[in-house]
Amino acid sequence: MPLPTLETPKYSIKIPSTGKTVEYRPFLVKEEKILLIAQESGETSHMISAMKDIISACTFEKINPNDLTTFDLEYIFLKLRSKSVGENANILVKCESCNHKNPLSLNLDEISINMPANIEKTVMLTSNVGVNMRYIKAKDITKLADVSKSEADLITDIVIASIESIFDESKIYPTDDTPKEELIVFVNSLNHDQLNKLQKFIESAPKLEKIIEFKCTSCKTDNKITLSGIQSFFE
Repeated sequence: MPLPTLETPKYSIKIPSTGKTVEYRPFLVKEEKILLIAQESGETSHMISAMKDIISACTFEKINPNDLTTFDLEYIFLKLRSKSVGENANILVKCESCNHKNPLSLNLDEISINMPANIEKTVMLTSNVGVNMRYIKAKDITKLADVSKSEADLITDIVIASIESIFDESKIYPTDDTPKEELIVFVNSLNHDQLNKLQKFIESAPKLEKIIEFKCTSCKTDNKITLSGIQSFFE
């Protein structure tokens, strides 16, 4: 006789970038093992891969994690962790005055995505050449986390990953259909002001944020700090 099947609760979540609602379940022991192995490796690429695998499994493969934006990936994983392990996370936060690490408990369900309003995704570079921007996809995170790259190469890769298409008066050129060598030449041909326009969009990308206030246990200074990005909530 087969062993009994354990019931797993289901929840729903709205993908921040699209507004689409999908069902998910908490991650199980097998997924916790994937996460633990990735954490023990200390490699960013392994953590990202584990997050994507867990999200795919826990959304019943209704989501392709590579199609998510980076903030979608972080938000969904945060909600999965809350339902799977518990909504409270213990972290250490440095005092802005003395750098002492203060232990704090965060309610993960109170953390939300800061979605800026009225962001223009079309950026004109000249009177007849422009780009349509996009938020960086999860599929691009691993290569952007390559610590062996120079800062200049990393900036170029971030800009390329953030451009959906380039256009002029006669044609639209999707970057997914354009050789990377040509994209590198295009980015390297930008002047300072044009690059700043693209970086302004990149820096405005939605992110996980939480403002916390605490008194340092060492120097007694009152702190008000904005935690941003998923790594801030699991330190």
